[in-house]
Amino acid sequence: MNNKAVVLHILNWLKAYMDNSKREISAFIVGVSGGIDSALVSKLCALTGKKTIVTTLPIKSVDISLSLLHCKQLVEDHSNVTHFEIDLSNVYDNLKDSFANFGFSSDLGLANTKARMRMLALYQIAASSTGIVVGTGNKVEDFGVGFYTKYGDGGVDISPIADLTKSEVRSLAAHLEIHEDIIKAPPTDGLWEDGRSDEQQLGLSYEEIEEAMLNPDSEHYQKYIEIREDNLHKMNPIPVCFIDEKIKTS
Repeated sequence: MNNKAVVLHILNWLKAYMDNSKREISAFIVGVSGGIDSALVSKLCALTGKKTIVTTLPIKSVDISLSLLHCKQLVEDHSNVTHFEIDLSNVYDNLKDSFANFGFSSDLGLANTKARMRMLALYQIAASSTGIVVGTGNKVEDFGVGFYTKYGDGGVDISPIADLTKSEVRSLAAHLEIHEDIIKAPPTDGLWEDGRSDEQQLGLSYEEIEEAMLNPDSEHYQKYIEIREDNLHKMNPIPVCFIDEKIKTS
């Protein structure tokens, strides 16, 4: 892949979106988890020269050191970048306790609640800064297996790397000199207090998923299809009950 050309294309796309919007947009808002996807997206936004607000949003997090490391480097390297760390743990605990009072204690639901709380925080920051929330999902997550939270990290305004596979994300990250520890870190959504990785949750590595997406003869293809079908409800448009005019006027 021509990393230089792809970076230039994304930068031009980001700047054009902001400059040509019919509504005022003054800032890019990016949630930085410490993973490679959000590190790449935040770096790309910073490179536009436009105001960029990066946020670390811990919620009972095991480790946020890579997020803080990356954000510190961004602020040092780019005068257009500001960073905020907002701990949402107390809010989460209160919400979790309120749900428990009524027996609504699904572990998966609570994990997804964390992603939705972060989405809420990012949009509050965006509303207060005339900004837009920039998505950090890649092609494998967003269009391959649907590995994201509906109305959580899937709730964004624009998606600059959603046409890049995980391997292409790694290539761009290395090209832009993202910290090696971030590039090598096992991918994780950071929603589980036991620190489980994406691979542990999916049952396949991103390399195996990419292979299956491209090759129906892959030994991982059936597993990939099973994961994809389970998550199609996120990727497909919301079903709408259309009502014929004849019914309305009958």
